[in-house]
Amino acid sequence: MKIDRPLVVLSLLGLIALGPAHAQSEADLAKQLANPIASLISLPIQVNYDDDYGSNDEGSVLRTNVQPVVPFALGDNWNLISRTILPVVDQNDVPFGVNEFGLGDVVQSLFFSPSAPTSGGWIWGAGPVFLLPTATDDALGAEQWGMGPTAVVLKQTGPWTYGALANHIESFAGDNNRADISATFIQPFLTYVTPTQLTLAINTESTYDWENEDWSVPINVSASQLLRFGNQLVQLGGGLRYWVSSPDAGPEGWGLRFSATFLFPR
Repeated sequence: MKIDRPLVVLSLLGLIALGPAHAQSEADLAKQLANPIASLISLPIQVNYDDDYGSNDEGSVLRTNVQPVVPFALGDNWNLISRTILPVVDQNDVPFGVNEFGLGDVVQSLFFSPSAPTSGGWIWGAGPVFLLPTATDDALGAEQWGMGPTAVVLKQTGPWTYGALANHIESFAGDNNRADISATFIQPFLTYVTPTQLTLAINTESTYDWENEDWSVPINVSASQLLRFGNQLVQLGGGLRYWVSSPDAGPEGWGLRFSATFLFPR
């Protein structure tokens, strides 16, 4: 399991998290972190390890997702939430004997969301999602431009948050020698925040590939603790995932996830 290069990236990115935390209560901040479209600037960095890739189950992938979340106020009643996923990938023996390290393709989502929940307490947002061919190696990306719709709906009741996020991406330009993309992503989630700001979570991050008619379905279980380091608030967490379904050459069995989310309350 090679972790040196992504951990260097993780350490360097952590150096930017130097801004002071404001007087917003930590209990409220932990609850906001359970909301994917909360009006809260944050920098989640997520490290995922999966193995048993390839036809001989010898491959492994260490993927570090840098996921800045930046909200913008659109008047008094609406927000625009920008969510970016920039993957740094260390891929070994996928296929066997070939190792790559570099950037993957960026997924950029924009959610237009009302500033206040509905009368029934529901929070929602919708907008476009874009796939950008930013991979530094053709083995780490699709070499396609893509776009489509994305939406999220959730409800927060006491310490509980439950809901789902989904998107669909269709390719519209790119390398003609590479496969087209038609993929639907569905992420139902359930979280519970304890009085000590420990967040327990379970979700799936399921993707259906319409071109190959394949499902990828990992179930993730995690625990994250909100901590203060000087003036900086950080949520640190870890967990396990189990691949219920994946393509023939995809990952199998158990995987690991670690995360660090830097908060910048306004």
